Amino acid sequence: MSISTLIWILLGLSSLAYYLGLKRALAISGGQVRHLHSLPSYYGYYTALWCGLPALAFLILWTLLEERIIILAVGASLPEELQNLPSERLELVFNQVRTALSSANASEDPVICAAADRYRALQAISNRCLAVVALMAAGLGAMWARRRIRPDLPARNLVEKTLETLLAASSALAILTTVGILLSVLFESIRFFELVPATEFLFGLNWSPQLAIRPDQVGASGAFGFIPLLVGTLLTSAVAMAVAAPIGLLSAIYLAEFAHPQVRAVAKPLLEILAGVPTVVYGFFAALVVAPFLRQAGEVLGLTIASESALGAGLVMGIMIVPFVSSISEDVIHAVPQSLRDGAYALGATRAEAITQVVIPAALPGIVGGMLLAISRAIGETMIVVMAAGLTAKLTINPLDSVTTITVQIVTLLIGDQEFDSPKTLAAFALGLVLFVLTLGLNVIALYVVRKYRESYE
Repeated sequence: MSISTLIWILLGLSSLAYYLGLKRALAISGGQVRHLHSLPSYYGYYTALWCGLPALAFLILWTLLEERIIILAVGASLPEELQNLPSERLELVFNQVRTALSSANASEDPVICAAADRYRALQAISNRCLAVVALMAAGLGAMWARRRIRPDLPARNLVEKTLETLLAASSALAILTTVGILLSVLFESIRFFELVPATEFLFGLNWSPQLAIRPDQVGASGAFGFIPLLVGTLLTSAVAMAVAAPIGLLSAIYLAEFAHPQVRAVAKPLLEILAGVPTVVYGFFAALVVAPFLRQAGEVLGLTIASESALGAGLVMGIMIVPFVSSISEDVIHAVPQSLRDGAYALGATRAEAITQVVIPAALPGIVGGMLLAISRAIGETMIVVMAAGLTAKLTINPLDSVTTITVQIVTLLIGDQEFDSPKTLAAFALGLVLFVLTLGLNVIALYVVRKYRESYE
């Protein structure tokens, strides 16, 4: 039985447990609901939670431990010479076993095939045991909760406390995930800075992470200067915001102040569709349409525009960010009280004067915060700049040149079979750490601006 099928069965059993708990509460109340501590529905929720949560917890625990246990069992059946291999070599053997699990990629090695067959058999046994134990846990939990139902049982308090605990656990999980990501990047970055001085990385003007394999190899100096990548990132982001900021803000003003409600109801969802387009589609559009158009336009105007330029990537990235700026700005402008507009009109202001001198200043903190968040989105963009900005690390502020960005280099450094103890690969984690700090700083500034200059209206 697959995991998805088991989850659907557990949902069905929880629904049945809700019905049984509800009927039990109505039965013991003798038709007098006021005799119960809580509403009958809470007794149903109480039974459903005891049916679903223990089984779900067991399912999550089993899923986390299943592969590790199966790998240990399969490893114990391998020949002794394979069991004595170093951990790195043994992990390669297990990767071959996982690959051999697919009949399309069956291995010619009989030892690997036998290990794959044992892995497949153990996995089938594990799935059957998981289904039996999870269903038993669900049934026993529902029966136990149903037997506990009595008129004085504080079902509402118990249900709300359980839901509050689940919400707190979800929040804690999100926070711990963020902390885990930061720590994983930080530890690898520390390893990088043990090999490359931090001053060279943060203030160096040359980026060439190719390391020499032989002493006489040419063109492999191993320079890790971060400044060209930072300049390229800021250049493409500046071009993107030069496109997204005016278009997004003007469209937000139109939708909030001038558009008919029916037009707004149609135009705003259509504008926000741009936010749902995958970034790889924007990348194809930039590489196949925008870049050739800019190059041909440059030839007509006598300008030399690279086929992969910061201008092309920034223009397409700006189009992608327009819905982000427009949606936030429109919500902020729409939140300005109508009384401010009416006061401006009462003083003789025109509609344009009321918007420019009253509405926009009142909404400015929220607009600035939205712009800063949009800049963070532009700085962290990967796919468009990978396909349209180029790979050349140039220290230039000319948007017509080919540049590279932090995200492009992170992708480039981690492509292919790389050793994770070399400065070239560890540099990707250092770049990720700097990018994390940069975007985090922009988000903190945005929150500070919004909170400090936000106007409160009654």
